[in-house]
Amino acid sequence: MASNKVMALSSFPFNKYLETKFRTTPIGATAQTAPQDHSWTEDVVSYSGFQLWSATPRNKTEREFLLKIRQDYELEVWRESRSDNRPVDLLISPDFQTELKLRLADAQIPYEVKIADMQTEINNENPNITDSGTEFENRFSHKMDWNSYHRVDDIYGYLNYLADTYPRLVQLVSVGSSYEGRPLYVVRISSSSSGTKPAIWIDGGIHAREWISPAVATYIIQQLVEVADNERLLRNVDWYIMPVMNPDGYEYTHVNNRLWRKTRSMTGSRCRGADPNRNFGYQWGGKGTSRDKCSEIYHGSNAFSEPETRAVSNFISGKANQIQVYLTLHSYGQYLLIPWGYAVEYPADYNEMRDLAKAAASKFRRYKYTVGNSADLLYPAAGGSDDWAKSIGIKYSYTVELADTGRHGFILPASFIQPVCEDFFPALEVFVDKVATIKV
Repeated sequence: MASNKVMALSSFPFNKYLETKFRTTPIGATAQTAPQDHSWTEDVVSYSGFQLWSATPRNKTEREFLLKIRQDYELEVWRESRSDNRPVDLLISPDFQTELKLRLADAQIPYEVKIADMQTEINNENPNITDSGTEFENRFSHKMDWNSYHRVDDIYGYLNYLADTYPRLVQLVSVGSSYEGRPLYVVRISSSSSGTKPAIWIDGGIHAREWISPAVATYIIQQLVEVADNERLLRNVDWYIMPVMNPDGYEYTHVNNRLWRKTRSMTGSRCRGADPNRNFGYQWGGKGTSRDKCSEIYHGSNAFSEPETRAVSNFISGKANQIQVYLTLHSYGQYLLIPWGYAVEYPADYNEMRDLAKAAASKFRRYKYTVGNSADLLYPAAGGSDDWAKSIGIKYSYTVELADTGRHGFILPASFIQPVCEDFFPALEVFVDKVATIKV
C-alpha cells in the first residue's frame, strides 16, 4: 500500500523524458518508465530493467539518508517503515542503479535486490490465464477460479452467475458507476431478506495493482455461497462484499500498465486518476497525501471527488447502523492495521480493536501478520477508507495488508492465490463471533 512520487531523471525532467520516449515507442516495445506519469498514452508499459531494492536503515541517520535519496531521485516507494531495522522497498529505474549502488555503499546501508528485472517478474506472475476459458465456462457458466488472476469481466460474470444460481442467498447490488462507466458491484450475502442482522463489509481492489486483494475477496464470496460447511457464518450475520472498488484502474493494470495504482479519472492535467485511499472524507488532505496530480498519493480535487469513493460512501453510510465490521483488503506486508491512519493517534477503543485483530491474526497458519496502529507501524495516510468508516461509527474498522512481506511485493505470483486465500478465510470466524453478539 505504501507509495510515493514517481521517479525522475536527475539530469532531465522525467515527465518530458517519458513523453518523448513514448511518442517514439511502439506498443509492446521496451520502454523505461514509471507507474503513474505516462498517463497521456495508452501504450503498453514495459518495466524491463527496473529492479525492486529492499534497503534496511539501522538508525535515524540512515533513515534520513534514505529519505534524501528518495527525494533526490523521486523514487517510488513500495513499502516504508518508521522504525529502525525494518526494510524500505524501492522501485529503481535502470537509469539510477549504478549511481545508487555507489551511494548506498558509501553510506554503508545494507540492501538487497528483491526483483532483478521487474518485467520478467510481471511476465511470470500469471502464467495460467487464458483468453477463452471455454472448457471451464461450459462446465460452470463462469470463468472464475483461484489458480490465476482474472480481469473485471470474469469477476463480474461470476458475481452474476452466483446471483442467478442462488437468488435466495445472493443479491448483486450496483451502487453506481466508475469514471469509465463500469458498474460498481456489491454482493449482499444473507440467509434472510429482513436486513436486521448485523453485517460485515469487505472490499478489495481499491488500489489497482494489488491483484491479490480482489482474488481474496472473490474467494470469500465463493466460500460463503457455494460451500455448505460455511453456512454457520451466515446464520447471524449478513455480508456486503465489493471485490473490485476501482474497476477502471484494475482493468488498466491488466491491459496497459501492471503497476498502475490510482483511479482513471481526468484531472485537468496530463496525469490521470486519484488515489482512492486518500480520497475519503475524514481528515482529507492531511499527512501522507499530495496535491500533485501526477503523484501516486494525489488526494483528488476534494473529498469523494472520485465516483467510486462517492458511491461506496453513500452505500455504506446508508447501512452504517447495520455494518459492524469494515475490512478493506490491500497488499502487501502482512499487517492488520488499526485506525487512526491520518496520524499516530489512537481511538478510545483501540485496545478492544487490537484484541479482536490479534484474535483474528492468531488463526493464520501459513503467514504471520503484525497487528498495530497503521500510522505508527507504517506511515501517516489521511483520507483512508478505514479511518472514514471508523469516523461514521463502524466500530471495528481495519485495513488488511495481505501477503507477502516483500519478496514479490505487488507482483505476487498466481501460485500464491490459493494459499493466501485459504490461510485468510478462517480468521473471518473471529469477526463473525464478535458481530453476532451485537444488536442492530
